Parts: sequence; C-alpha cells; structure tokens
Amino acid sequence: MSAERIEALAALARERELDALLVTNLVNVRWLTGFSGTNGAAVLGAEPIFVTDFRYTEHAAEQVDGFEIVIAKREMVEAVAERLAAGRVGFDDAHVTVKAHTRLGELVEDGVELVPAAGLVERLRAVKDAAELDAIRAAAALADEIYAGLRERGLVGRSELEVAREIEAEIRARGAEPSFPPIVAAGAHGALPHAEPRSEPAIGTGELVVVDLGAKLDDYCSDCTRTFATGELSAEATAVYELVRTAQERSLEAVKPGAVLREVDAVARKLIDEAGHGDHFGHGLGHGVGLEVHEEPRVAQSAEEGATLDAGNVVTVEPGVYLSGELGVRIEDLVVVTDTGNEVLTHFPKELIVAGA
Repeated sequence: MSAERIEALAALARERELDALLVTNLVNVRWLTGFSGTNGAAVLGAEPIFVTDFRYTEHAAEQVDGFEIVIAKREMVEAVAERLAAGRVGFDDAHVTVKAHTRLGELVEDGVELVPAAGLVERLRAVKDAAELDAIRAAAALADEIYAGLRERGLVGRSELEVAREIEAEIRARGAEPSFPPIVAAGAHGALPHAEPRSEPAIGTGELVVVDLGAKLDDYCSDCTRTFATGELSAEATAVYELVRTAQERSLEAVKPGAVLREVDAVARKLIDEAGHGDHFGHGLGHGVGLEVHEEPRVAQSAEEGATLDAGNVVTVEPGVYLSGELGVRIEDLVVVTDTGNEVLTHFPKELIVAGA
C-alpha cells in the first residue's frame, strides 16, 4: 500500500513541478507511511526517506515500509534538512509553523527552494481504498450499536453530561475511542450546533434531544447524529423534525460521483429556506471523514467552485434547523460515494424515536 501511495503523491508533486515533497503533519505521515508515533516526517525525492528520533527506532522498523529510515541524532529539522537536495521542495504551509519554516530555511543547503504545497496528501486521502472503507464501515456499525443502547436505556431524568459520559464508556468498552467528544443537547440547548453537555438540568419529557457521536476504530472515524424525542412534542417541533428529515433524505439522493459539492448542499438548503428556516441552518451540509473526523471534501456553499464528489469519498450529510431559545434538530448519516451512487454506512432509524425514561 505504501508503494501505491508514494507513487500517487509523487505524481501530484511532479504536477506542481516539485523535485521533492516534505510531509510533516502526523495524520498525513500516518496515511503515507503507516507510522503511528508522535514524531516523524517523510521526504519524497529521488528516494523516499522517513525521519524519526531514537525513541521510535523499533517502531519505525515495524511499521514503515518502502522508505529509508533515518534516525535523527539531534533536531528532527536538522536531519530533514541534511536530506534535502537542491531543487524545489514542497512543504505543507497549512501545518508547518513559521518558526519551523524559518529554521528549515536556515539549515538547507544553497539551491533548495522551499515551496508552499499544502493539500496534496489531503487530496489523495479524500478517496478511500477498500481497506479504509472497511474500517469506516466498522466504526459506523459501532455507532449504530451505541444509538440502539441509548434508545433502550432512555434519556429522561438523566443529565446531558451523564449520557455523554455513558456514550464514551460504551465506545471504549467495544474497543474503540470516541472520534470526538459526544454532543448531547436537550430542548433549547439543542439550538447550539456544537453544544457542550451540561451536568444540569435533567433531560425532561416532551423535548427534542440532539445526540452527535462517533467512534474511532483501527485509526478510522465515524460520525452520526440523531435527534430523539422524550415524549409528545409540540406541533412546531414535530414539523421542524420532519423538515430536517426530508431535507436529509433528499440530500442523500444527490450524493453521487460527479455531483457538484455546492449543489448537493443546495438541495437541503433550498427546502429549509422554502419552509422559512433558511436563517436557522448556518453550517455546511457535510464534510469528509476518514483518519480525521473532519477532512476533505467539504459539502458546503463555501466549497471550491465546480468541485465535485468522487467515487471513494466518504462524507456526512447533516442538515439542521436551530431555533434559538426553543429547540434544535440535526440528522446525520455517513455516506460513501460509489461508482454508481452512494452507500449509506449508518443505519440507525431516522423516523422520530421516543427515548423516554
């Protein structure tokens, strides 16, 4: 796998007329080399080189294949600089600090030109291979299990924080880690898209409760949101829920290879706007998921003009309506773009479910 990824990344570097590419962001290093430690860098030049420190000598030998392994004797940046030959060397300006860039510039030999080249690895990471998809499917299935348990145990009388901690414990009990801190937001608190769970008050009856959770399993993440009822709802709350559910299902139908990102986002946005809630849906429709829970591509009005979905992309589809001081509703599925359409990876029901006492 490393050989395929090395060649694909080298091809992108050549498109940018780069003689070498320096990869330092640890998530990108992990994807490219397999290295899971906390200090490593890769250089793609005439020969692929992986640089780490003494602590990870055996670690690198076990995990990294297809690279010459270099153990830094002093600073990592010194070891990297020593291996950069004259020419145009791309670096990730989105992640390299000004301090690190300055230091590297001081150390490289004459004739090395450091060229901003952010996003090349992320571009490749956005299209998942079969093994990555299997890992994400497993993480999504685990999230489905957590939701099923929540439905059985109920929500009324418990604090948001208690439920969130229980979610984290259940994920860990299944051999995974939360891919982000769970969101549990009841009633008016649900109007905050990224609400932090509270220790009080207790979740009451007749409320909507937004629950957003994900699991990280074998390095890959899932992300799923459901909104539960805790009893009979007002007509307004029910109408908002059904609006979001319709917008979400229509948006799913638009997810396919070649679909323009802005246009997929617009499917949900148009429905919500026509219902009078355009000002209450302020975030993008979705985002990529993989080694990170938020990565490329972004399904939003802010996406690059003309950018499209590709087969192998894994994205969320998560419209929401948030009425300040009243309620919030968000419904989110995790979806892989296939050659002919899409495969929804999260399967917990989206019909309004009552999770009472």
